Amino acid sequence: MITAGARQTQKAATRQKVLAAARELFATQGYEAATVRQIALIAGVSVGTVFNAFPSKAEILSEVMKERLEGLYSELDRVLPLLRGSTTDRLRSMFAFLFAFETRHVHLFLAHIALAFDWTLSAGATPYGRNLHLQALILECLEKGVSAGDVDPQADLRGVVDLLLAAFAWTFRLAAWEGAGADAMISVMDQQIGVICRGFQSRA
Repeated sequence: MITAGARQTQKAATRQKVLAAARELFATQGYEAATVRQIALIAGVSVGTVFNAFPSKAEILSEVMKERLEGLYSELDRVLPLLRGSTTDRLRSMFAFLFAFETRHVHLFLAHIALAFDWTLSAGATPYGRNLHLQALILECLEKGVSAGDVDPQADLRGVVDLLLAAFAWTFRLAAWEGAGADAMISVMDQQIGVICRGFQSRA
């Protein structure tokens, strides 16, 4: 008789096999081209088993990105306290770091952004924009700006976070439409950050 603990261990192992297979396929074929049947084949499980572990391919991508981004945001946790300059400068450095990371697998990140507009995703999924860690990092940068006196303490900081995340995602249209690389997108984002920051600079 299989115990409840053994079943949970087996379920967790199956999820990891599915995620490993999906990471390989998404990296080599792209998210759109990869099928659940292919993921199941590489993972060595049935298609039904994949769907028992994840409700949809979109949910698999959400989990793949969540695991991938945890390392990135942990590195930002370490780097951000070392950044110097104005709030504008620090935001530009932060987003340049993000562009450099995401353009390594730009098609994967574009698919991740697209998930933000999939109304069929469960509340537990973490498409682009729903990651609280990234929001907290940007908010922390803005709050330090308030303390330093270059951000208006009356500014709607949560609204600014939303604007910055929207600008970041929209800038990736250049990768989709023009094949732009990190440097080109960083240049555009730098301009957008400048415009956004002028709206919340301290008037003192």
